[in-house]
Amino acid sequence: MADEINTTETPVEGAAAPDAGAPRGGRGGRGRGGPGGGNNRGGRDGNRGRRDDRRGGAEDGGEELIEKLVHINRVSKTVKGGKRFGFAALVVVGDGKGRVGFGHGKAREVPEAISKATAAAKKAMVRVPLREGRTLHHDGRGHFGAGNVTVRSAPPGTGIIAGGPMRAVFESLGVADVVTKSVGTSNPYNMIRATFEALNDQTSPKAVAQRRGKKIADLLGRGGSQTAEADAAAIVE
Repeated sequence: MADEINTTETPVEGAAAPDAGAPRGGRGGRGRGGPGGGNNRGGRDGNRGRRDDRRGGAEDGGEELIEKLVHINRVSKTVKGGKRFGFAALVVVGDGKGRVGFGHGKAREVPEAISKATAAAKKAMVRVPLREGRTLHHDGRGHFGAGNVTVRSAPPGTGIIAGGPMRAVFESLGVADVVTKSVGTSNPYNMIRATFEALNDQTSPKAVAQRRGKKIADLLGRGGSQTAEADAAAIVE
């Protein structure tokens, strides 16, 4: 029995040499349970925590927004000693589900100007009621400066009949069927402001019924009670 005990103790005595090189032991598999290994695991956990924070922030600010650059222009400012050149950007932002906004920003570089315009557009987003989630509830007109725009609801399959800045607005808004007409100026700033004026005048039957203290079926009751109730049930803002 004494011989067997000696044979088992021999590897322990031989293990003294690796212990003398503590750094090597810390990198080994057994060192992972020691203080050095605990630090390594802590570092990996810390990295995972940072990734989770980034993912959580994306979910908190969760909605995926549609950003469209409408117009970019080079501007200059005359100062003592010459001119300073910069860029002005006009951006439209929407969630594709009934919310849209526009903003403009100026900076010495194009990317910074776009970032400023995008931030301003996100802060100025407004909600527009949509019929069936695809078109406007009724026709409307907007006026700003020398720009006059007309927007009309359209049946399924029509598409977006609009051009230039107005198309960017409706694509970001999530409208699939609309007919528009712009008369007057082609200035993108005035066209977009006129378009937003027309969109801000949009109202849904639900909002009108609440304001008048009636039911939606009562407002749509001209075609018969059954048809009115079916139409009222189908209305979705």
